[in-house]
Amino acid sequence: VVTISTMSVEEMRSFFGGTQQFEVEGAGTGVIVGKNDTELLIATNNHVVEGATSLSVGFIDESTVSAEVKGTDSDNDLAVVAVKLSDISTDTMNQIKIATIGDSDSLKLGEQVVAIGNALGYGQSVTSGYVSALDRDLSLTDESGNTINSTGLIQTDAAINPGNSGGALLNMNGELIGINEAKSGTTASGTTVDNIGFAIPINKAETSLQDLMTLETREKVSEDQASYLGIQGASVTSDEKEKYDIPSGVVVASVEKGGPADKAGIQQGDIITELDGRSVSSIEGLQDTLQYY
Repeated sequence: VVTISTMSVEEMRSFFGGTQQFEVEGAGTGVIVGKNDTELLIATNNHVVEGATSLSVGFIDESTVSAEVKGTDSDNDLAVVAVKLSDISTDTMNQIKIATIGDSDSLKLGEQVVAIGNALGYGQSVTSGYVSALDRDLSLTDESGNTINSTGLIQTDAAINPGNSGGALLNMNGELIGINEAKSGTTASGTTVDNIGFAIPINKAETSLQDLMTLETREKVSEDQASYLGIQGASVTSDEKEKYDIPSGVVVASVEKGGPADKAGIQQGDIITELDGRSVSSIEGLQDTLQYY
């Protein structure tokens, strides 16, 4: 298990009526799920890395290295982060390993579990509890204001707090059976609740993670080199998504004649949901993704 630290830029209205941009630090968790010839591959939640301008990964020996988002799946709130093996010291490599994958379909109510994660950004910590329920659904809002509807989740009373997102839910054999996602703090009526955390079952997440792990890792280019599509677009709102039964993404309002999108056959009214294996859930997310090309 690793810690993930992010830097992102938020725009806030100033006292004098204009807007100012501020760098905001975020914290989350990741699980080492694979390795290729040049990279260590880490699973986490999409909402942990979405909008990040830079990423760093911290290992159990407290060493820290820079990382890149390899691919994202906003529909399932999953992402894969890549760290160059050349950036990891031999000492660190000797202290880490790829997680052993378990079988979340075999979980039973009352089974004991352990959650490991970067709670509150303080570093790795461990909480324990039980499988409280299975096949739960959850609706949550990410940093960009997009609604994430997660289904088929594991509910646990092991403490899941901010920073735990993307961390490991393990069975008593030390096998990864879930990716921790969120907690419920209040009900719709505002009543405070305790000990209700949720994790994405690993059997549900595995196909998506395997697909993301095979993508080409890309680094951000300088702003003057970033690509463009030649469209005007807007984010699909949660109301529009529900009312018209359409996916999250960017709806194309107009297409520049002779531009890249026009040549590729994109038309007014199309909804862009993905670009080269990176999920697109908002116009800001699309603009961010284009900086990798």
